[in-house]
Formats: sequence, C-alpha cells, structure tokens
Amino acid sequence: MTRKNKSVYTFEEGDGKNKMLLGGKGANLCEMTQIGLNVPPGFVITTETCLKHLDDKENLPEGVMDAVRKNMVALEEKTGKSFGGSKNPLLVSVRSGSAMSMPGMMDTVLNLGLNSETLKGLIKLTKNERFGYDSYRRFIQLFGKVALGIADEEFDDEFDQVKQSLGVTEDLALTASDLKHISERFLEVVKRVTGLPFPEDPYVQLEIAIKAVFNSWDGKRAVDYRHEFNITPEMANGTAVNICTMVFGNLGNDCATGVGFTRYPDTGANELFGEYLTNAQGEDVVAGIRTPQPLTIAEKATQGADMPAMEEVMPVVFQELCDVRDKLEAHYKDMQDMEFTV
Repeated sequence: MTRKNKSVYTFEEGDGKNKMLLGGKGANLCEMTQIGLNVPPGFVITTETCLKHLDDKENLPEGVMDAVRKNMVALEEKTGKSFGGSKNPLLVSVRSGSAMSMPGMMDTVLNLGLNSETLKGLIKLTKNERFGYDSYRRFIQLFGKVALGIADEEFDDEFDQVKQSLGVTEDLALTASDLKHISERFLEVVKRVTGLPFPEDPYVQLEIAIKAVFNSWDGKRAVDYRHEFNITPEMANGTAVNICTMVFGNLGNDCATGVGFTRYPDTGANELFGEYLTNAQGEDVVAGIRTPQPLTIAEKATQGADMPAMEEVMPVVFQELCDVRDKLEAHYKDMQDMEFTV
C-alpha cells in the first residue's frame, strides 16, 4: 500500500489506485508492472512533492534528490546499466502525469543521461552511430526546450539549414555524420542562448529536468487547460514525475513506436486500433513530421492507406501487442489507450 509520507515509489510498490498521489500515468505504470506487463523499470516522484516544490520553484524539497539517487542505483541494478557510465549507459525518460489526463500540456524529456562520454558508450554498445547521434540531437533539443527554456525555433532553424544544404527533406535521409553535425550545432545554440555550456553531469541533467516538469504544472498551457475544462485541485493537484528506463524505437527499421486503443474509439468495436512508425521515438508519432502507419489490415482498408500495417510486416510483434491489449481490457474492464515501443 502506498504510504503518503514518501516522495518516491518504484513501479513495483506504488498503489495503482492512488492517482491523486502518483498521477494517472504513474499509477498505471505501477499497476501494469504489478500485473506482469513488460513495463521498463522506473519510479514515480509524487504530486505532493510537486506542490512542495512549487512553493519555492528554485529548489527541490529536502531529501528528494537523495531518494532519486537511491532509486537510480536500484535502476542500475535492475537493468545492468550505469547512469553516466561510458560502457553500458542507462538513459531515462522524465515524464509528467497528473491525476487527470492533460495531453500535451506539461513537459517530457527523453534520452536523459546522454553526454559526450555516454554517447560514445551507446554507439559502441549498439554498433549504430546514426542511432547514437539521432538520440543525442533529440535529447539536446528537448532538454533545451523543456528544461532550459530555449524556443523550438532556435533548433528548428539549425535543423532546416542543414537539411536544405544537403537537399534532404526527410529526417530519415540524414546520415550519422549529418546528425553529428546537427548535434554540434544544437550544443552551440544552447551556449549562445543560455550563455552556458550544455550540462554534462547526468545527475545535474536529471535534477533540472525534474524541476522543469514540476514547474510545467504552473505553466500557462497547463493553467489555461485546467481552467477551460474546470479541473479543480480536488480532481488533480500537481503533477507527478515518472522516471523510466528508455526503450529505443529508433534503433533501426525493425524497431517502432506507436499509440493505440484497445477498441475502436468511435464505434467501440472490439478490435485493436492505432498507428505506429518504424525507426522512431514517441514524439514523432504525434508531431506530424512523418505519416504513421495503421496497426491492423482492417484499419488499412478503412483508411485506404498505401503503407503496410504492422499486422502484415511485424506479425509476431503485432500478436504480442494483441496479447497486451487483452490483458489490459481484462484487468481494467474498460477501453484503454496505450503507448508502446518495439
């Protein structure tokens, strides 16, 4: 049972029914872990901690980073990876999650833990230089935007200039060398705009990101959203922070990421529904940069899509996704939406 005096709960110990304390995403990650779904290891920092932090906004409450460090060590033990390590680096996502869904209103950072040393380790480990620099440029931009307050346009202008100089329109056409060049330009953006170099210490990155996600609860987008939809403090008060081991959908064409529903959301038809992208990370699906592919052959026929469905090109993965769908519906006894990475 979740005790309210703790600031951090692992996915194995958090109470999946306590969304006010753990946020919807955190509570569901805990519950899915505990019913045996393949959830990457992680932990949740509570909404109560968020509210305490917002009284100051500059500093996390006393003892929180100690608890975070302790849980990061446990993550290292669970995964066999090392946070900040040069051989088998542990990278994490840092995500928001309030008791009520507020899609797109608060902030997320992916690939956290990358720096000049861990990048080398990631490339050596995966034998995939393009993947390494693709993850690195994503991290610099997302961290720069969310945690350092740099406008997206600062990075997009650099990105577009490189693509134009190469005569390339699609991100996937960029080589490892191109992405390395983009990463270097992004690091210069950070230094130019903030006056400081990009932080190399992963724990410094982590603390800055946690504070940024907490602070996004009071950001204009989130405040306006709660006002528009009449979300009161009794319904959702503060955001949790979910720190989760990264799983990479951008490792190659046999990897993917997507979103889905356990039923058709418009008709309630009892069939899996959703879309995915190969060789991508989660934000690509919703960013509109590439056109997602349908999950099922039935969806493909309905949409008149000319791209293959996951059911056709990844039948084993698709069947595993169907099994997850069945477990979710059996447990929650209602239609669920889900995010997944292959």
